[in-house]
Amino acid sequence: MSDRERFIKIYKQFIKRDGADKLLDYLESRASDFFTAPASARYHSAYEGGLLRHSLNVYDCLLNYLERERVRDTYKLTVDPESIAIVALLHDLCKVNCYKPGTRNVKDENGKWQTVPTYEFDDKMPYGHGEKSVYIISGYMKLTREEAFAIRYHMGFSGTEDPRNVGNAFEMFPLAFALSTADMEATYFLEGDAAK
Repeated sequence: MSDRERFIKIYKQFIKRDGADKLLDYLESRASDFFTAPASARYHSAYEGGLLRHSLNVYDCLLNYLERERVRDTYKLTVDPESIAIVALLHDLCKVNCYKPGTRNVKDENGKWQTVPTYEFDDKMPYGHGEKSVYIISGYMKLTREEAFAIRYHMGFSGTEDPRNVGNAFEMFPLAFALSTADMEATYFLEGDAAK
């Protein structure tokens, strides 16, 4: 099964609320590059389809995090399967239509310069990161407060947010901490330099 097929299968299986079908129509349309976009310009999943792969990786990591005995039994954190799918699969919609192909010069192993393909970040709707994803999703379907805060603060303490707000969001909405943990695990261990 391709990443695209898997994403659509999970999406349709779990995300049932009003407007979900229209959001998926948008993601599959020519107006969106969700299924072909990279997840970053130079770092994790910086290749065609990287955003899709990253979204699926975060979904898998979030499921795994929520299945941990400590999370279930000590923290008593249970999350509806629809919420899991929404926050994991859609947390980075802010990256749709933001990357364009480009080139850069790098030295090869012999010290000679060569031109290599890359992506350049070109955001035509500079509305922030997590808040932009919440904004896009909310144009199609309603989010619960916990889902909105989880997506908004999924960058955790690595973003540019006031650390007090991040900490407060994590305390108030445990799903925000769980999603941030899953995002970091996918980014740094499955997709970043540690994965190589």
